[in-house]
Parts: sequence; structure tokens; C-alpha cells
Amino acid sequence: MPERMLRLLSLLQGRREWSGTELAERLGVTGRTIRRDVERLRALGYPVDGTTGTAGGYRLASGRDLPPLLLDDDEAVAVAVGLLSAAGTSLTGIEESSVRALAKLQQVLPTRLRSQVAAVTDTVMPIVHRDGPQIDPTMLAVLAASCRDKEVLAFEYENRDGTTTSRRVEPHGLVTIHRRWYLVAYDPARTGWRTFRVDRMVDPRPTRHRFAPRELPAADAAAYVASTIAQAPYRYTATLLVRCSAQDFARRMTAPMTGTTEAAGEDACRVHLRADSLDLVAQQVAAIAALGLDLTLDAHEEVRARLRAVGRRLAVS
Repeated sequence: MPERMLRLLSLLQGRREWSGTELAERLGVTGRTIRRDVERLRALGYPVDGTTGTAGGYRLASGRDLPPLLLDDDEAVAVAVGLLSAAGTSLTGIEESSVRALAKLQQVLPTRLRSQVAAVTDTVMPIVHRDGPQIDPTMLAVLAASCRDKEVLAFEYENRDGTTTSRRVEPHGLVTIHRRWYLVAYDPARTGWRTFRVDRMVDPRPTRHRFAPRELPAADAAAYVASTIAQAPYRYTATLLVRCSAQDFARRMTAPMTGTTEAAGEDACRVHLRADSLDLVAQQVAAIAALGLDLTLDAHEEVRARLRAVGRRLAVS
């Protein structure tokens, strides 16, 4: 297959729909050449749907007879590394599925790439986390598709107090943090943006109703979730007065935190930690203490007790 057609196929596989003009600009050819190459792809068995005319659009349709997915060298290595890393996620049953998929990929890789992938798979050992809520990958696929297609999503949601409510939202994006998955969406019934923990969602289902995207009040979905987590009320809290500037602390503390940092002078800052998990708060306090900075802790007695217990175990070992 000519290189230009491979690039065209790669573009069609990477996005839901392209206009003929966009494809022509990306490939540096005319619209007529695009139409001719699309016909060649169809002749090879690739189901490319499109509309006629200068402004016609194209998309690669799904189906049982779709020919094999084509990946360039960098994409093939990236997929292999991603499959290897998937064992450390909170997705139910994905470890075994990832291993099977990686084995299939390695069998069809060209010789020039096998050594690159083998170098990664033979030396990298993912850490598998078992303490977070497990998520069905099929549910994530439904949520991701609704975000991509701008389709209203309906589901039942278990609130923090244990009550259940029915929701119809405009999904924006998925975020994973602290081994939990979150959906960022606009809730028209409540006239505002909301963050939903995916493990508390029941039977999410697309409604076939499209919506016009709204402007998110943050740089991106991840920033919105981080801000929401930092401001939400939680069962356990801890405040640390750390003897270094807020800028220096942000540079040293690379791990994510469920809290906020504020300046307390030129050479000090206060770190406010919050979480519903006692262990999570204790872990974050320990991580900050491990930086070797002078600090003072103001925390609930349960947090202090957990830290003392951890300290005793370390002393014994």
C-alpha cells in the first residue's frame, strides 16, 4: 500500500470524522486525490463512509469485516507499553486481557520493533494496586464513547450519604486520580458542572440525544477534578506547617495530593490534606515527612494514631 494511503488510513483511524478539505491539507494533496485514495481503500475492503461534494466528510465505519488496524512504529511501541502498564490500573480483569493482547501484538510486530518492545516488557514490572475500587472496562468504554460523541448520558448515582438519585448529564471527560475514576459532566437539572465517581455510577447508558459542548470552568477535566477534590468536605483532615516556601514544596512534592497548599511567609507553607480514607491521609503525611523538611502536624487523633502505628511497624522492621 502506498505511503500516502497508509497515512490517510492512519488519519481515518485516529478520529471519528474528517472533512475532505482537512484530509487534503494534512496530506498536501488535492481533494480529487483524496477521493481517489478513498476509493482505493474501499476496494481493499476498508469501509470508508462519506458524502459527495467539495465539503464532503469521511469516516472509517466499524463492522465485523473491518481489516486489521494499522499502526506506525511509534504507535505500536506505545500500545505495547500501555498494555504492560494496564496491569497496575483499577480495571476489573484487565490484567489477564492485557497480557493476552500484548502476546498477540508481539507475534505480529515486524522484526525491527520486537527488540524495542522486548526491552520494555522484560525490564518493567508494573505495580498492581488492589486497594482501590475496581471498575468494569465496559463501563469506561460507554462513558468514553458518550464523551466523544457528545451524547447525553443517563445513570443512577450513589451519593456520599448513601442515597441514590437518577441523573441525565452532558459528559465532558474521564479522569483517573488516586486509583479512582471520575466523570466530569454538566448536569442541566442542577445547572452546573459536577464530578461523579465512576464506581458509584449504576447502569450508565447513552440516550441518543446529542448536546452542544459547554465551556468547562477549568483548563481541562483533570484540573477540574483536582480542584473539586481539594475543595470538597472530607471525613479526615490534616494540616502541616512545612518549613519551605510554597514554590519549593510544589517542586519537591511530585506525588498527587488530596488537598491544597498556601504560603505562610517566605520560607513556610501550610498543606491542607483531606480524604474519606484514613490510610490515604496518613500516606500523604508520610510522603511529605519523607521529603526531610521540618514540619509541624495538626491532625485528627485518628490520623495521629494511624501514623504512630505505621511508625511502630517501621521501628520493629
